[in-house]
Amino acid sequence: MATMTMPEVIISSSKPLAGKVALITGASRGIGRAVAMELANRGATVAINCRSGLLAAEGVRDEIEHIGGKSEVFQGDISENSEARRVVQEVLDVYKRLDILVNNAGITRDRSIRKLTDEDWNDVIGTNLNGTFYCTSAALPAMMEQKFGRIVSMASFVGQAGNFGQANYAASKGGLIAFTKVLALELAKYNITANVIAPGFTATEMTERIPVERLEQIKEKIPMHRLAQPEEIAKAVAFLICDGDYITGQQINVNGGVYM
Repeated sequence: MATMTMPEVIISSSKPLAGKVALITGASRGIGRAVAMELANRGATVAINCRSGLLAAEGVRDEIEHIGGKSEVFQGDISENSEARRVVQEVLDVYKRLDILVNNAGITRDRSIRKLTDEDWNDVIGTNLNGTFYCTSAALPAMMEQKFGRIVSMASFVGQAGNFGQANYAASKGGLIAFTKVLALELAKYNITANVIAPGFTATEMTERIPVERLEQIKEKIPMHRLAQPEEIAKAVAFLICDGDYITGQQINVNGGVYM
């Protein structure tokens, strides 16, 4: 009887991203910081972007260097097209390549629609959606030339389900999901994947501003009855980058079951 040959299964090594360069926007704290540390632990050289939290960003860089990784800080407001493109170009100037882009930078300006101002709307769309476009469009020529790229953008369950008082945030995150689907269609032939992580409520500075009573009400609505830890979101990002070679145009929900 002929022996059946099983396909070889290759499991990622402990440093699967060695030699790769990753730019993470808004990486001085919260989910961005966790992603930076996770990718550094997997061998990536990490470019940390921040808008104003320079000391915090330098702290992340120092942590990465402490574990033997390579990292540098690239300060700039990615909601401004010239700033976003300057940041990407500086990363390319320093490292001569860009393999991974994590569009993480995001802000909130929560108000009900009847109280929402033009400034509230424009600020959130400017950072969360426009900033993603600016950084992605600047990174694409290098990725296309090297025939490799991994783009992961941070959306939210709010962009899928909506949430009271977050019309601007929901629109920005829903836009990210739609934008990513087009990226995936257009870039597959260049071996560039584009995906979205959609976190639920996560233990970051954003949720620390929620009153305690309201936070307890939120937890009761989550089937797992707790907030996500930033590191749990970061592991999903790393999965798409390290092991998601045949995953593109998708959204992975990391939300404790709050939206299914």
